Amino acid sequence: MRTDLFGTRSTLIGQQGGTSSVAQVEYDTVIQHVDELLYPPEQVDRIAPGFIDIQVNGFAGVDYNDPSASSEAIAHSIRKMFATGVTRFFPTVITGSEEHMLRALRNLARAKEEFVRCGLPEGHAMEAFHVEGPHISREEGPRGAHPVEHVRPPNFEEFQRWQEAAGGNIRLVTIAPEWEHAPEYIENLVRSGVVASIGHTQASNAQIQAAVAAGATMSTHLGNGALSMMPKTDNCIWAQLAEDRLTASFIVDGIHTPSPYLRAALRAKGTERSVLVTDAVMPAMCLPGPYRLGQVDVELLENGSVVLRSGTRLAGSVLRMDQAIGNVVRLAGVTLVDALAMATVNPARAARIAGRQRGLTPGEKADLVRFRWDEHSASLTVLETVVAGETVYKA
Repeated sequence: MRTDLFGTRSTLIGQQGGTSSVAQVEYDTVIQHVDELLYPPEQVDRIAPGFIDIQVNGFAGVDYNDPSASSEAIAHSIRKMFATGVTRFFPTVITGSEEHMLRALRNLARAKEEFVRCGLPEGHAMEAFHVEGPHISREEGPRGAHPVEHVRPPNFEEFQRWQEAAGGNIRLVTIAPEWEHAPEYIENLVRSGVVASIGHTQASNAQIQAAVAAGATMSTHLGNGALSMMPKTDNCIWAQLAEDRLTASFIVDGIHTPSPYLRAALRAKGTERSVLVTDAVMPAMCLPGPYRLGQVDVELLENGSVVLRSGTRLAGSVLRMDQAIGNVVRLAGVTLVDALAMATVNPARAARIAGRQRGLTPGEKADLVRFRWDEHSASLTVLETVVAGETVYKA
């Protein structure tokens, strides 16, 4: 059994009974015991549940939409992600031809199966898959960087082909609810155990309400993938912010969502219904230059934004989850405890990740992050990452 000394009130995030100053955590593959220390050492680090990112298109030079990405390359990218405190993530496949999407999903499933078979923590980290599109808006703006030639109506038989190729690993699907048969499609998704999320949409309030009634429970990167000009009061963003049955994800990189909108959105949703995602793409943790995202060319600029090649339209981000936590504290004025919840228990609940929904409590999976927090700069430095009881990164 592993026993480590960690610290501060973030230790008991998500647990009933408040917070604790310093605690001792005992664990093997699951947390065995969390006990407050009466006489702590003078210098302690902080601990939180391992971070969860349910929207990662690629990382560290690897595009998860690339069917030819090797298992070695995927494992390398995951190890780079461990250094940011992420312990569970959803590799995300975006809009493309059906053949391309099937091949990408099959490749990810093959890599995950190989990691699990070899007992590698990378297999635990690839918790499930997110399919973002192709059943999204065709219009400029809401479509984002997704290729218009591959946008198509929802078809549950196509989803079933995806799920077969993915080895049953698809857990989250983003769809625009303005398609004629979207409610029926959403009902079928939910019935099959998949979370339906609204995104890349220009849906009316009535269409959003129909999607929620059918079982949609999330909004994908709310505030992005929408028209730049829309009615000031009756629009898809307000409709989703006002719907308490929807948990919303946000890309907090200082580029996708300005601070005033982020503050207002989090006040509307409440941090308990808000999730941090990176929407990271291939150039995350890489140098500026040309890269790929599925079947489109993108470019990482010197200012840190990722755009379609020779264009200005955003195409994902190079955000890291450790940065996102500091950013949301600084840009939205939330507490560190709330920011950590948005990167841990909230996505676990929204995306139905078993063993990660109660924070640091006995019986939960031993996914842990030891870190240092700089209150002055609102920045987080990861010191150690633990996945299912195994240390996978140490600074």
